Amino acid sequence: MASTTASAEPVGAMPALRRLYIVRFVFAAVWAALLLVSGSELTVGAKLLLFVYPAFDVAAAVVDARSARAAAPVKGLYANMAVSALAAVGVVVASTSGVADVLRVWGAWAVVSGLIQLLVGVARRPMGGQWAMILSGGISVLAGANFIRSATQDAPSLATLAGYATLGGIFFLASAIRLSRSISRG
Repeated sequence: MASTTASAEPVGAMPALRRLYIVRFVFAAVWAALLLVSGSELTVGAKLLLFVYPAFDVAAAVVDARSARAAAPVKGLYANMAVSALAAVGVVVASTSGVADVLRVWGAWAVVSGLIQLLVGVARRPMGGQWAMILSGGISVLAGANFIRSATQDAPSLATLAGYATLGGIFFLASAIRLSRSISRG
C-alpha cells in the first residue's frame, strides 16, 4: 500500500502546508455546497463537480509534495496523486452508468486515499498538527465502505458526498490551526 517516510517536515515547509490546508478547507466547503445545490441527479454540473474533487486532490498533493521537498519526500503523497487521478477518471466513466456506480468508485477512492492520508499523517506526526489528518484518514476509510454499501440501496444519493467533503474540509482546517500553533512555538 502507500509507503511513507518517517522524517518530519522542516519548519520552513509548515507555513506552506498550513496555507494548503486552508485552501483545501475552503474548496471542500464550496464544493459541498455546489453539489447539494446541483441535486442528486447526474447532471452535467454534478458530473463536473464529481470529476473536479479528485482532480483537485491531485493538484493539492502536488503542491504538498513540492513543499515537502526540503525534507525527505512523503511517498504516500505520490501514491495519493495516482489514486486520485484514477478516481477522477473513474467517476467520469461511472457517471455514465448512474449514481450507484459513482458511489462505488467514490467509495473505493475514499478507502484507499483514506489509508494513504492516515499513513502520511502518522509519518508527519513529529511536526505537529497531524492528529486531524490521521483521524480524517480513518474516517475516510469508514465513509468509503459506507458509500459502497449505500450504492446497493434502492435510491442511492450523492448528498452523502457533500457531507464527506465538508467533514474532510473541517479536518483540514483543524490541521491548519494546529500547524499555526506549532509554527508560533517555533
